[in-house]
Amino acid sequence: MLKPAMIIVVAALSLAACGRDPGTRALSGGALGAGLGAGTAAITGGNIGTGAIIGGVGGAAIGGLTNCRAVGRC
Repeated sequence: MLKPAMIIVVAALSLAACGRDPGTRALSGGALGAGLGAGTAAITGGNIGTGAIIGGVGGAAIGGLTNCRAVGRC
């Protein structure tokens, strides 16, 4: 069960840099995380809505908390 969560976290971290300011990164991270969470839930047989919510919240948090120096986009 931990493997899908690890996939979501790694993907969200790698995609969290889509934006110059924290708000933009939070929005794009949330959208990407929701899609990835729903996809992972569908593949693993979980609840797609729950996967989308968890992925979206995680992606938004990671995107909003990263700075441009951390992701090399300054």
